[in-house]
Amino acid sequence: MSNYIDFASFYDRLMSDCDYDARCEYILRLFDRFENKPKLMLDLACGTGNFTYRMIEKGIDVIGVDMSAEMLNIAREKADDATTLPLFLCQKANELDLYGTVDSCICMLDSVNHITDYDELCDSFKKVSLFMEKDGLFIFDVNTEYKHSCVLADNTFVTDDGELYTVWSNECDGNTVNIILDFFVKNGEVYRRFTEEFSERAYSDDELKNALQSAGFEMVAIYGDISFSEPSDDEERKIIVARKI
Repeated sequence: MSNYIDFASFYDRLMSDCDYDARCEYILRLFDRFENKPKLMLDLACGTGNFTYRMIEKGIDVIGVDMSAEMLNIAREKADDATTLPLFLCQKANELDLYGTVDSCICMLDSVNHITDYDELCDSFKKVSLFMEKDGLFIFDVNTEYKHSCVLADNTFVTDDGELYTVWSNECDGNTVNIILDFFVKNGEVYRRFTEEFSERAYSDDELKNALQSAGFEMVAIYGDISFSEPSDDEERKIIVARKI
């Protein structure tokens, strides 16, 4: 699995069109909907801390966990703008080891899809459950099977903001998409190239439900992206809400 070394440097620019504020507000509405008020939240696969710091601004204490030291270094650099500092830990999801329990957990922006081995996914959910208080909510999203087979598939996407030129190439292999990201950074009259390779796996609802149940969670809802409705047939991202039994 990639450690996202080069990816970390470009992640925030690549995700500049993501409305983190809207997604954060939606997540909090989900907690309200299921009568759960987070006090100590685990932000699993927190990346560069974009959800972590927004949750802190809402008065929630947050532990940010990511397997990429480079991602966490960037997250820590944002601490000067925060009133309360989060605890950041460099750990893989299936090796999660906290100092105590949390009452809530989020794992956003298809981070679950980056776990391509099903047994590792089950182990990761079990680790979340181990450190989750009873009745706590675990909210995460996943890229759908439709997105993998019909949107990403074997397609290539190109973006150019004048300083960063990105080529995103996909190769579909069953329920897994192998991704190559080529970053070309302008340096005077030339470009420097950086390459990151990783894979994402699309999981069925039954696979996710079984993995959650084996970890001691009950899947209580599946929604379309930033929605309180059932996912459509062409939904590209689903939201999963699970409760610790």
